[in-house]
Amino acid sequence: MRLLAVLLPLLLLLRSAEPRRGPRSKVGERGGGRVRGRGRVGVVRRQTQECKEYMEAGEKYLDCQDRQLTTVMQEWPTDIQHLLLARNKIQVLRDNMFSQFTQLKSLDLQQNDISRVEDGAFAGLSKLTTLLLQHNSLRTASEEVLLPLPRLTYLRIYDNPWSCLCPLDSLVRTLQVPSHRNLGNYAKCAEPPSLSGTKLKAVNVDSLCAPDARPEVGGGRPPIKKPIKKKPEALSMCHTYMFPKLLLDCSSKDLNSIPADLPSDIVKMDLSHNGIKHLRPKQFLLSKDLKMLNLSGNNLHDIDTAAFAGLLYLRELDLSNNSLHHFQYGVLEDLYFLRKLSLDDNPWVCDYNIHYLIYWLKHHPGVYYTGLTCAEPREFRGWRVEDYVKTYNGECPKERQTEGTDAGQGPQGGSENEAQEVVGETGEAHGDRLPQHLRKKPKKFEVIRLS
Repeated sequence: MRLLAVLLPLLLLLRSAEPRRGPRSKVGERGGGRVRGRGRVGVVRRQTQECKEYMEAGEKYLDCQDRQLTTVMQEWPTDIQHLLLARNKIQVLRDNMFSQFTQLKSLDLQQNDISRVEDGAFAGLSKLTTLLLQHNSLRTASEEVLLPLPRLTYLRIYDNPWSCLCPLDSLVRTLQVPSHRNLGNYAKCAEPPSLSGTKLKAVNVDSLCAPDARPEVGGGRPPIKKPIKKKPEALSMCHTYMFPKLLLDCSSKDLNSIPADLPSDIVKMDLSHNGIKHLRPKQFLLSKDLKMLNLSGNNLHDIDTAAFAGLLYLRELDLSNNSLHHFQYGVLEDLYFLRKLSLDDNPWVCDYNIHYLIYWLKHHPGVYYTGLTCAEPREFRGWRVEDYVKTYNGECPKERQTEGTDAGQGPQGGSENEAQEVVGETGEAHGDRLPQHLRKKPKKFEVIRLS
């Protein structure tokens, strides 16, 4: 009995202690201690997997675009040659931010919200040749930013609100070095008002630190503003993408005309879904490297003869979903290497004006085209344009050849052979009326009709 009296309290104490250990162990499993730490690593791993890593032309790319990123991840592979970070939420480029990516050749940071770049942000990128910082919120920077980049040959910083004052002096002087042909092209001052719209490459650097260049606090005459261009500029309204091909994306920008200052090195250009109605001569003359041009969904009515002048290497042209009736003669003559022509959803009018398009396609059999269907006139609606042209050039039915003479009308506009044919057929019935020299000739003639 004494033994039971001793063991019973011990058993009760052990049972009361077991429920307390249970909840503590469950908390640990959910998020405490070492298990919680492994969960955080898992999150980073999933975020890394969202970036697309691939090889192209023997070089490694890491595509982290549209990921809502605010910085780079240390877990990313360090042997990549191209890093794509466009359309994220990065605001500040801090010192040594990319120092682990020593093999980088190109860095795409466009369309973020970058407002500050520290002087050592690009430290370690000695192999970088291309840096894209356009479409951000940069107002100033110094030449110290570019010093770690000895091989930089291509820099884009346009569509930033550059403040052309004394702190920008060193960067502007670097951009204006004659050998830096592709550094900072198209970038413009946003302030002061006297320099608004002036390209950084053209601004007078001696005036940046002048006393009169500082914005006035109050009093004095307001600065004279330069006239604002009404024609839209490509680089301020459109987005440029470097990879996989150099693309200028101007789709759905409410454009009424082709933008001015089209870059000369663009390979693909998307001008679809705007309000462009008329293509005028030589508007693409500077875009000599263009290979793909998309003008679909623009309500195009007219294309002038020299509209595509200079596009010698264009391979794909999309003119679908417009309001084209025909092509003027000579419109396609500059497109020597065209391989694909999209013409769907246009109200093609099948009359004599459509013949040039078929003639050109016949003499360029390597061009694959779609969408050539007659919309007007009603009797040819739904016909293939090629079939209409064949019918137009085909022989007229025999009943139509003699229709005019049966009605008592002479052959209008007929050839000399047709006229002789009519005379030969009627000579037998009216032999007495024919002149002597016609009576001796055969009454039937072989007629060769020339189309």
